Amino acid sequence: MTFACGRPSPMQPSEEGRGSVGTPRAALRSRALVRSGVGWSAILCFVCLSADAAAQEAAVPGKLYRIIDGKVDARTYNGYRRYHAVCNHCHGPDGMGSSFGPSLVDHLLEIETFRRIVHDGQSSGAAVMKGFSGDPNVAPYVDDIYAYLQARADGELARGRPVSFRE
Repeated sequence: MTFACGRPSPMQPSEEGRGSVGTPRAALRSRALVRSGVGWSAILCFVCLSADAAAQEAAVPGKLYRIIDGKVDARTYNGYRRYHAVCNHCHGPDGMGSSFGPSLVDHLLEIETFRRIVHDGQSSGAAVMKGFSGDPNVAPYVDDIYAYLQARADGELARGRPVSFRE
């Protein structure tokens, strides 16, 4: 088969029997691998194993945060931003506590309890925390804030602004 310009098709063997790939043996070997699917299967297995290893390294059961090479995922970084926009006024920078609110990293609550208190508020003696269920800057991001505080409580994230995967 030839193209309109008169050149032979790269998929057809040339007059020397070499085809478009170097030597005849190399051409046959590479065509056999592609036809058998061995080459593609090996590549697919490598990619899947690499992705699985990275996912296992990054995902820790029961943890909402992911930290790889000192960088945090988008959820944890957003939790940092939301916490420091709203929560740090009472609970102190980095969740360490203050004279107004308790530390949130020394004794991290279970996530369901945390969600309930943030949404509904809590009153304990003279201490009162208002609920944030109607606050569009907090209510949709409670799990993000928890991810940030969980990373801090586990000692996986130091004080200060974390570095995001995107940076």
